[in-house]
This record gives sequence, structure tokens and C-alpha cells, in this order.
Amino acid sequence: MNYAQLLFPDFALILCGFLVCRYTSLNRTVWQQVDSLVYFFLFPVLLFQSISKTTLDWQAASNLIAAGLGVGACGVAMAYGLPHLPWLGRHIERRQHAASAQVGFRFNSFIGLAIAERLAGAQGLLLIAVLIGVCVPLFNMAAVWPMARHAERGFWRELVRNPLVLATVSGLVANVLELHIPHWAEPTVTRVGSAALALGLMAAGAGMQFGALSRGKVLGLAVLSVRHFLTPIVACFMARCFGLTELQTTILLAFSALPTASTAYVLAARMGYDGAYVAGLVTLSTLLGMASLTFALGVLRVLPPLGLW
Repeated sequence: MNYAQLLFPDFALILCGFLVCRYTSLNRTVWQQVDSLVYFFLFPVLLFQSISKTTLDWQAASNLIAAGLGVGACGVAMAYGLPHLPWLGRHIERRQHAASAQVGFRFNSFIGLAIAERLAGAQGLLLIAVLIGVCVPLFNMAAVWPMARHAERGFWRELVRNPLVLATVSGLVANVLELHIPHWAEPTVTRVGSAALALGLMAAGAGMQFGALSRGKVLGLAVLSVRHFLTPIVACFMARCFGLTELQTTILLAFSALPTASTAYVLAARMGYDGAYVAGLVTLSTLLGMASLTFALGVLRVLPPLGLW
């Protein structure tokens, strides 16, 4: 599979947002309003549709769910633990870390769905939907917690007001209760979802300032290493521990190596943090996704059972 070709459209949209904001009359003032539209309406609709419309066989995928949660928990722990490492800690500014830690464990579900379909068709889509359904609530809560704490805001107040968390939870409830969007409304909802992806990526590009990355080189390197190198290794270990099938292992490894979520920038900006810095990390993560997917699927997936230990 040509991973560079798969990821190029998303990176191209980020680049388009950057160029439009810098070199046309559609400046940052315009894109601040786009940020609000994406955050409060477009992305929540897309999340709800993605989670609620897929029939999940929770029992059949129990091992995959356990492995996915294990990978997610390890990713969160590694990202949170960076300031406490002896050498790294003194080079990391805590408030900047609060906004950027999410880059180390969140994932781009849209790219994940596209890859899963290419790898294994409808069955791959089902398995990645299971992982998205169980991990999105965990990751969104983990992303909100440090920012709410450092901003001295109530965590639960921020959580229950977070439109991405609300959309995820309501999507899971609708899935369990087998409630579906009416057929007559599906085309409209699908188009809203397409707009969310395109505008979200362009908004990330519009808010991007590559110079901002120089303010936290060590932090950026650390969180991207967690996302693109350490997490796939953990996923390989979890796949062996839980005895996943070959297909489940492939999907878990692809899931672990995805670029970070484009909504990381939106969340950081909306909560008053350095959105430009996080947008730069999102851009670098999109590029690194080409390498990490190749590493996970081309190297780790073919290791013998005792290849890592």
C-alpha cells in the first residue's frame, strides 16, 4: 500500500489552509469563526454518525477491545509521564505540555477508516469502528483533563460541555440502543461529515505557525516519538499478549500508527492554549504517519512471535 498517497490529501488540505490564511483576504479572523463551526457543530455530527451507524459485535471483538484499551492507556501514560522523566522534565514547560500531550495518544479516525477499508474491506471497517468506539471517549477525557487542570477549570464541567465527548457518548448510546439516523437524513449528515474533515484540516493549517515549534523542540520530539514509534511497539506486544488473529493484529497495528487527531488543534485553541504550536505538531504527525504506518505494518506485523522479547 502506498501510505504517502493515502495521507497526501489530508496534508494537502492543511497546506491549503495555511496558504489561504497567509496570502489571501481570508485571514485569521475568518478562520477563528471556522474553528467554532467545526468544533461545536461539524465534528460532533461526524463523530456521532461514525460511531452510531456501525453494528458492533462487542463479544466477538473482546480481545481486540482489551488490546486497544491497553494500547490507549499506555499511550496516555507515556504522554503524561514525559515531564517526570529525569532529563526531559527540565526542558518541558508544563502548560505547553498540557495542551500537547494529546498529540501523543489521540488519532485521526478518518485516516484510520480509510486504511482499514483498504486493508480488509468491510471487516476491517468493523474492527476499526470497534476501536474508535471504545477509545475515543478515553482519549477525549484524557485530552481535556490536563488542560482543565492547568487552566484551573473544573474537569467535569469542561468534560460535560465538550461537544466532542458529548457526541461520542451519545453515539455509543445510540449504537447500543440500535438507534439510527433516518435514511432521508443520511445524505445531509454525510455531507456535514465531509465538510468537517475538510474544514477541520484547513483550519489547522490556517492556525499553523512553524516558528511556534521552536518554542518546544524537546516536547515536540517526545510526544511525536510516543505517537509514531513507542505506541506501535506497545500494540505489537498487546497483540501477542491477547492472542489476536492476523486480521485483528493488522488493524490494531494500523490503529496504533495513525497520525494524531486534527481536532487536537481545535481543542487546544478553544481552551485558550497555544493552538499554533499544536497545529504544527499535527502537521508533522501527518507527515510522520507515512513512516509509522510503514514501520507498524511492514516491520512489526511480520515479526516472529518472540521478535520483541
